[in-house]
Amino acid sequence: MPQRDGAGRANERVTRLLLAILAAAGGGGLAWWLGAPPVAILLAQAAGLVAGLIAWPHRQPPPSTAPAEETPLHPLPQLGDLLEAIDEPLLLVRNRRVLSANQAAKALLGAHIEGVDVRLAIRHPAAAERLAGERSASDTDDAEIVGLGEAGRPWLMRLRALPDGSQLVRLIDQGAARAAEQMRVDFVANASHELRTPLATLLGFLETLEDEAAASDPDTRARFIQIMSGEATRMRSLVDDLMSLSRIEAERFAAPRNPVDMTSVIEEVRDALAQSLAAQGATLTIENEAPSAIVQGDRAQLVQMLTNLASNAIKYGRPGAPVRVRLSPAEGGMLSVTVIDEGEGIAPEHLPRLTERFYRVDASRSRQVGGTGLGLAIVKHIVQRHRGRLEIASTLGEGTTARVLLPVAAVTEESRN
Repeated sequence: MPQRDGAGRANERVTRLLLAILAAAGGGGLAWWLGAPPVAILLAQAAGLVAGLIAWPHRQPPPSTAPAEETPLHPLPQLGDLLEAIDEPLLLVRNRRVLSANQAAKALLGAHIEGVDVRLAIRHPAAAERLAGERSASDTDDAEIVGLGEAGRPWLMRLRALPDGSQLVRLIDQGAARAAEQMRVDFVANASHELRTPLATLLGFLETLEDEAAASDPDTRARFIQIMSGEATRMRSLVDDLMSLSRIEAERFAAPRNPVDMTSVIEEVRDALAQSLAAQGATLTIENEAPSAIVQGDRAQLVQMLTNLASNAIKYGRPGAPVRVRLSPAEGGMLSVTVIDEGEGIAPEHLPRLTERFYRVDASRSRQVGGTGLGLAIVKHIVQRHRGRLEIASTLGEGTTARVLLPVAAVTEESRN
């Protein structure tokens, strides 16, 4: 609707004023018709005029009957845009020809696949058999495919028939799911094996002690009891570590927010490991280079994390060699907690797997020194819960360095007191 100019708005105001005057005159006429005296008639007209003048500026113009302007709609996304918005490989197929493919499909199958026969794009017997068949719009079909992209990589091909006769082909990567399932199977098998070994030892020595000849020999009985006690302690440590790992994983989405002074944590760990340090003739020194050693964390879990790292440094370090724990500032508002030993070191091929559950570089030595195979797995999950980072570096013949980055807490007056 075109907007009115200044003259038009002035005319409208004059018109409304005249209407107010006519309303006042109408009031006086009504009084005259009822037979009121002339003075009363004049007063009624004056009152009507005043009322009309007062009401005139506040009168609203009648509502417009013109239709409201509609907000323009954005154009709907195109088919190619929809396919590109999905990370999984997708292909639109009609008459066995690839009409369209998103970037993920082209990266997996090749940039040339649009326009070619879909059985040539997805070269697999199980895929070709299903893609050649006809199906209605309500049909879906799944097929297991192994080897697309790289050897041994599993995929799930899911077909969906569309009303216009074309087909939507979706390729779902099953590698991560299969790896997680294999980890679960390996974990159950390893845990069962680790528990079965000391349990078998306990049962064997108990059966031996049931023999009167062995039980009557004090030296034999004392030696057997000592071995049984060690195996029972090992089982208890393994169960404790399994329960601890389960609790940490259950809490992994809740980041701890309590201020924790890492200097006092290191001192507590040093006191707890005094016996192990004395047995190795080693020392644990603190090198504090950080202006603030207060982090956001769960104190009990941070003590457990540092205990596991320091215990490994003591166990696998050279006898009499020092173990150093260094605190230093790191990038991104983090605190670096580094545990350094002077042991034999770890070969490079073992470093990526050190945090796997029950993974051991030397299984016989680990059992000899009392390890459960879960220490570094627990460390990794504690660090992840604290939104930190774990780095392990080692040089054969020189030693191993484990570095943990933790977020620094904001220091307040309450945390100081």
